[in-house]
Amino acid sequence: MLVGFVLVGGVVSTLLLFGIMAVSKGMGFTEAQNYLTRLAANPSAAPGSWYELMILQAVNHLGTFFLPALVYWYFIERRTWDQFNVRPISAVAGFGLIGLIVIAFMPFDSFIIDWNRNLHLPETLAPVEQWIRDKEKGLEGITKYLTTFDTTSQLLVAILVIAVIPAIGEETLFRGILQRNLTVWTKNPHVGIWLAAALFSAIHVQFLGFFPRMLLGALFGYLYLWSGNLWVPILAHFVNNGFTVFMVYMHQKKLVSVDIESTESIPLVGVLVSGAITLGLLIYFQKRNQERALSSGER
Repeated sequence: MLVGFVLVGGVVSTLLLFGIMAVSKGMGFTEAQNYLTRLAANPSAAPGSWYELMILQAVNHLGTFFLPALVYWYFIERRTWDQFNVRPISAVAGFGLIGLIVIAFMPFDSFIIDWNRNLHLPETLAPVEQWIRDKEKGLEGITKYLTTFDTTSQLLVAILVIAVIPAIGEETLFRGILQRNLTVWTKNPHVGIWLAAALFSAIHVQFLGFFPRMLLGALFGYLYLWSGNLWVPILAHFVNNGFTVFMVYMHQKKLVSVDIESTESIPLVGVLVSGAITLGLLIYFQKRNQERALSSGER
């Protein structure tokens, strides 16, 4: 049923986008559909297309992830937002470490990104691999266009659309609902976390980034499991996306020399240090919250 809500939400949000574009541009519905298709294929073709594509991203995300998740949660499971949380945010130990954990994880995840990009399918599936790589190249073009900022206002819009909205929408659906339900069905929190993480990665339909995104989803999942509060993975997701967008902006303005979008391989020492720091912080976060749960009598 949840899948049905997501599919319906995706269709409704797409139709809404066509309607918004038709009204704002004075076009017919079909003409607006064709315009958006051309815009996605060549985003720099029309003046003001950056903001139009950002609106497209925002509406599509809200309609596909966040609103269907809330409808399912409130009207099918008949729960409230507070029931996403086993404990209040004030009772979460080490909340201030969340941003540090996510940033420390980035070099290790970049190594997995590089490894995933260099994976090849068997020779018999060469046409499939070529299709995947062509699709990824097209998506990279749109991403590059949307993360090229001329003004500070564009940066703020990008943080809202790329960091805030996905953090709330995707974590509500994948951690708040899917992970919880998969854990109940399998009676194993680890299976629930990894299944939700795999679905989280697969739904982005970017196969050359499947494994690093799945690892990221698992990281958010364990933070949710150990903290017992949905705002923790939401914050982690926001930091991951928002920090990346901000660093891209800073590099474009020549305020930092680090290019966070660089595909150059990270030295193995850096990867190992990143992994070790992340693991150490996660163990500390888990223990702190486990101790707090025991001291407060939680089960």
